[in-house]
Amino acid sequence: MPQIMSSPLSLVIVAVLAYLLGSIPFGIVITRAMGLGDLRSIGSGNIGATNVLRTGNKGAALATLVLDAAKGGVAVLIARYALGEDAAQLAGLAAFLGHLFPVWLGFKGGKGVATFLGILLALAWPVGLAACAMWLITAVVFRISSLAALVAAATSVVWLMVFHQGRMVVLVFILTVLVYIRHWANIQRLKAGTEPRIGAAK
Repeated sequence: MPQIMSSPLSLVIVAVLAYLLGSIPFGIVITRAMGLGDLRSIGSGNIGATNVLRTGNKGAALATLVLDAAKGGVAVLIARYALGEDAAQLAGLAAFLGHLFPVWLGFKGGKGVATFLGILLALAWPVGLAACAMWLITAVVFRISSLAALVAAATSVVWLMVFHQGRMVVLVFILTVLVYIRHWANIQRLKAGTEPRIGAAK
């Protein structure tokens, strides 16, 4: 963990603002703006890019992916610029929690994969790129989004060691555990061989 240098009040403000940024449900905003319906009543009901793809609109899915990643990354970069590394890591965690438990949706949010990757890219871009590569390789080979997410998250701590980013271990471990908790139903379907593949209707 980084040394705590910022004042408690500053960190509280960072956490609240980052949470609110992370809470923006871009998947719902985009699908409604494009006349694609209520995302929560489509496919799995999840608000992330994979479910947006089930609408058949690849552009909407890509926009959701980018914006969900960006809100985590932007929260980290602004906090780092304003205060320092301690605030940056706290902002990453708060933005991630905002995506998972958004106040605007009754605390029922997404699974956090894109936001997780955006946070990694902003905190330490080599680690983020490696995690993105693991997601992409797994997705291309197996065509299962949830499996790609689980592999990317599980291997992220390894990449921290490879790129000498030990100060991020506690944060990334917490994020990884949350990713696995949010994917618990997916894990059960993976075990049963019933998890849908990328692009397939649910």
